[in-house]
Formats: sequence, structure tokens, C-alpha cells
Amino acid sequence: MSIKCLIIAAGKGRRLQQQGDSKPLIPILGLPLIERVIRSAIEAGADDFYVVTGYQEGRICSFLANLTRRLGCRITPILNQDWEKENGLSVLRARQYLQEPFLLLMADHLFDPAIARELMALPLSEGEIALGVDSDTRNSFIDMEDVTRVKTNAGKILNIGKGLTDFDGFDTGIFKCTPAIFSVLECSAKQDGDTTLSAAVQMLAVAGKAKAVEINGHFWIDVDDPETFSRAEKAILTSLQDKPNDGPVSRYINRPLSVRISRRLVNHRITPNQISLFSFLCSVLAAGLFALGGYLTLLLGGFMAQFASVVDGCDGEVARLKYQSSPYGGWFDAVLDRYADAFLLFGLMWHAYAGQADGLILLFGFLAIIGSFMLSFTADKHDSLMRDRVSRGRGLRMGRDIRVFLIFLGAVFNQAYLILVVIAAVMNIATIRRLIICRDHG
Repeated sequence: MSIKCLIIAAGKGRRLQQQGDSKPLIPILGLPLIERVIRSAIEAGADDFYVVTGYQEGRICSFLANLTRRLGCRITPILNQDWEKENGLSVLRARQYLQEPFLLLMADHLFDPAIARELMALPLSEGEIALGVDSDTRNSFIDMEDVTRVKTNAGKILNIGKGLTDFDGFDTGIFKCTPAIFSVLECSAKQDGDTTLSAAVQMLAVAGKAKAVEINGHFWIDVDDPETFSRAEKAILTSLQDKPNDGPVSRYINRPLSVRISRRLVNHRITPNQISLFSFLCSVLAAGLFALGGYLTLLLGGFMAQFASVVDGCDGEVARLKYQSSPYGGWFDAVLDRYADAFLLFGLMWHAYAGQADGLILLFGFLAIIGSFMLSFTADKHDSLMRDRVSRGRGLRMGRDIRVFLIFLGAVFNQAYLILVVIAAVMNIATIRRLIICRDHG
């Protein structure tokens, strides 16, 4: 679904000035607030943007021009010279550009694209608007002193305002509007001298034309002061750790560490593919240390291999944080992982064989390498086929994280041969199990 999107970015943001002078351009985890809002709207389906500017409009317009080139979508700035006044005036400045239903967003409200997607799909009658409403009145992200409250009934807004004592939800600042909002704003200004957006919504609510759309627990936050800024950062970083395909080592050991690293990396001009390559080179170095022989180099190689495994999670995290994910990037990372696995297991086999020239070591080394390859090869098919049909036991999922962690343990306890045997057995048995599951449920 294609729809135009209006974004209000005219205010100064005095409460957040310690983070930056121009609120829409304040970076949060590597991206300015307004860019995060625009990218979320694009993900929801919007493709034509109108941004109302005011304070430091020159800086914002320059940034938006650059963003237009990077994203390949149209972003039209609209100046509101009365930006210090109420937000309804910023909405009115866009009247000449919007003659059909449009998405209305705030430059400082971060949100899950699913909220905007649901609003965009909602049909509106002539003169109606719809507002995303959060009915979780215990939402820990809410600033109760500043949030706009709403009272709803049967999918309709009855009352809206910051001072409501009888309320059952919060205004998320995510709207779908018909052009009627402009005439209602003008009417509110003439009748009551009130040019806030909330006053116009209240007038529509009295007429029964303000719909309430429950956001069903999806993430949103009004980034208005240092405290909510920190909450937003924490929420975004926490979302990185909720990855269904993570194995137990990734979930409980690697991911908490990689997220901390990614939080720093997003502030630098480092691409996800560069991180993938760095992780691969760390694995090659670890394999070289294994091959040198001796316990000290084995131990150092083990720590290097586990470090590479942690860093291997950063490429995807940085890609998600900076909206740089791509099919090629995921494939490139997977290819390097396969090479890294081969180097690590070959280095471990070399170490074990150098200390004990036993042909069985070569056999188990080969089985470990081929087992790791086949387990990776069957992962996508098994996971996609079984996702909704078989409970896979998230904590027991076999994957690369477990394989590298076993290599780390083998290095720490100086048991290279034993770990080759364990990896060979575990990886091949897990592959056979997947074959059986896919046969029985495919």
C-alpha cells in the first residue's frame, strides 16, 4: 500500500538539548531521530514524505536532501515560521500538499512499523481520522507527566488530553488522517483559539469521527528528554537480543556481549560486511594459532575463536540498527562462516594430529568438518519448514554458536582430539535428526 506521510519536525526540543541542538537530528544508536522515523514509515509502506520544519530549518533541510539521495524517495520540506506555537499549525502548513488520506507522524516518536502498517490499511470514511492508542496504562516507556491520554469506547475516541483523569490509553502520535483534519484545526482555532492537534482530535471525537486503533503491545516511545532517550536506546538494543534462530550460546553468552560492541560500532563508519570480514579473519588467526602447536597457542586460539563468534553477531546487529540489512550481506556472512568453520576445525585437527599421529584423528576431523557443513546446509530448510509445525526447543538448537563454543572449551581444557570427536558426533547426529523431522513432517 502506497500512502503519503506528513512528519512534524518543527520544534526545538528544549528538554533534550544536552543530546544535541536540533532535536530531529539527534542521533540515537547511529541514526538521527527523524531518519529512524522515516525509515520505519518506509518499512510500513509510505513512499512520499512531507516534513514540516521550523527551528534550524536550514540544517534539517540539508539533511533531508542528503537522505532523499540515499533512500531514493521524495522528501519535501515545509517551513512553519510559527514553529514556537502549537503543533496544529505545523499540520496546517501541509494542507496544500495533501488532498487524500495520509499518515501523520512526529519526528521524535519512534515506533514499530507494524503500527503504521495497520493504520494505513484501515479504511476511513469522509471526515474521519484514526489514532494509534496504547491501552497498556503501565507501559514503562511512558512519561506520565507529559503523555497525552485518551478515553475510548468501542473503537472510538471519547476524550483526549494531557490532564485526563479518566482514561484507558495513551496517544502514540501515530495517525491516519483524511484532509478533514485541516478544516477541523481551523475551526478549533476560530472557536476556542486552540491550535493543538489534540483539540482538533477532541472535536472529531465529539462528532464520532475519531477512531482508536489498539497497537497491541507494539513498541513506541516519545523521545522527549534524557530519560526517555535512554529508555529508547535500551529498548532498541533489547530488541536485538530477541532472535528466534539463536542457539543457547548466542542467546546467553554471545548476544549480550555483541550488543554492547554494536552499540559502539554504530557511531562509526563501519559497514556490516566489514564486520563480517573482520570476524572471519579472527577465525583464520585462531586456526593459525591452533596449528602452531603447544597449549599456550591452543588456548589463545580458543579465546580468539570465541571472540570471533561474538563479533560475528555484530554485523547483523549493526545492519538492523542502521537499516543496512541486505540479502547479499546475509549471504556474504554465511559464506564466510562456512570458510571460518573449515579453518577452525582443520587447525584443531592439525594440532591434535601433530601431538599424536593417529589416523583416527584425521577421520574425526573430516567428520567434524563435513558435519558442520551439513548442519548449516540443512538449517534454513529445517527452520522454515518447522517454524509453525514443530516445537524446536529454542534452548537446545544446534548451530554454529555451539560448535565454536565447543572448540573454545576444547582449547581451554587441552582436549583437541576429544572435541573433534564430540563435534563430529553431535553435528552429524543433529543433521540426521533434521532429515528425519523433515521427512516425517514435510
